Amino acid sequence: MSLDIIKEAKKRTIGTKQTKKALEKGVLTGVFIAMDAERRLIKPVMAAAKELGIPVYYVETIKKLGAACEIEVDTAIAGVLKEEK
Repeated sequence: MSLDIIKEAKKRTIGTKQTKKALEKGVLTGVFIAMDAERRLIKPVMAAAKELGIPVYYVETIKKLGAACEIEVDTAIAGVLKEEK
C-alpha cells in the first residue's frame, strides 16, 4: 500500500540530501525509509519527520525503494512533495 504512494507521486525527493532539505522547507507530505539502510543515514531524517509530524513509511529494502521511485539505483530515503495549488 505505502509503495503506491511514492510510485504515484507527481513530485518526489530521492536520497538523503534532497529529502532532508525538503523536510527543512516543510514541503513533504510523507517520508519513505528503507529498513535495510544504514542507521547513521536514516536516523536524522526519521527524527526530523517525527518532530514535524510527517508520516514515515517503511520499505523492506533499498532496492525496492529505488524501484518504486523509478530509478535504476538503490535508495535509502525518499519523500513525497506537496502538490502546488
